[in-house]
Parts: sequence; C-alpha cells; structure tokens
Amino acid sequence: MPASGMAFSAETGSGHLLMMDGAPEGGGRNLAPRPMETLLAGAGACTAYDVVLILKRGRQQVQGCQVKVHADRAETEPKVFTRIVMQFIVSGVKLSEPAVRRAVQMSYDKYCSATAMLAKTAEIELQVEVVDTSAPAAA
Repeated sequence: MPASGMAFSAETGSGHLLMMDGAPEGGGRNLAPRPMETLLAGAGACTAYDVVLILKRGRQQVQGCQVKVHADRAETEPKVFTRIVMQFIVSGVKLSEPAVRRAVQMSYDKYCSATAMLAKTAEIELQVEVVDTSAPAAA
C-alpha cells in the first residue's frame, strides 16, 4: 500500500520495516531506495553473510566484508537484471587469498539463494580483493 506518492513500506517476515520509494520521474520523491536497489542490496548482503561465516569457520581472522554491486538492466519491460558485477573487498589479519576466493565461490555456487535466483536472468561476475589489516612490520 502506498505510504505517500510512490513510497511503500514492507514488513518483513522477521518483523522489520523496510521503506522503498520511486524516482521523481515516476511519481516518487526519492526518499528511500528503489525496490530493485533493495533486491541488489539483499543479494550483496546474502553473499557477504556467507563469505564471513565460511571464513570464520575456517579460522580466518576476517574483520570486514564489503560487497559493491553494479548491474545492467534490460531496456524493455520487464527490465530484469542482465549483468551483475559483485566486487568483494574482504579485510582481515593475514587472510588467505585462496580461502577468500573459495568462500566467495562457495557462496555463489552453493549457498546464496538470492544470487541463484538472479543468475536465471543475469550474467554474474565475481571480483575479489583481499585487504591485509596486519600491523606493518617495524623497520
């Protein structure tokens, strides 16, 4: 149900409130993310959750996981995502780059239901950057 103009609120299954709005050219007021933006954000969070969990179970000292998601959409209706680039920036102390890459791939191949659904219409590219937060050695 519209809250105002083209703004909508959704109550999630876990009882949380999520606000969304449309672009001004579509009658919205740009007060909250677009519904399709929340879809991409959800996919990024789904994979980040998996990656951190997998790395922690592997006793990696992960301190952060950022996922930057960029997408292209079809030009005609329905304007589904056709290409999605997910750039993972994982930070921690002496992280094993192969372990991080494996965790990202495992999330994509096996665990993340959001990317599994999006992969039905979009080519998904995974990029990985590992940032070592270890203190630099004394000179």
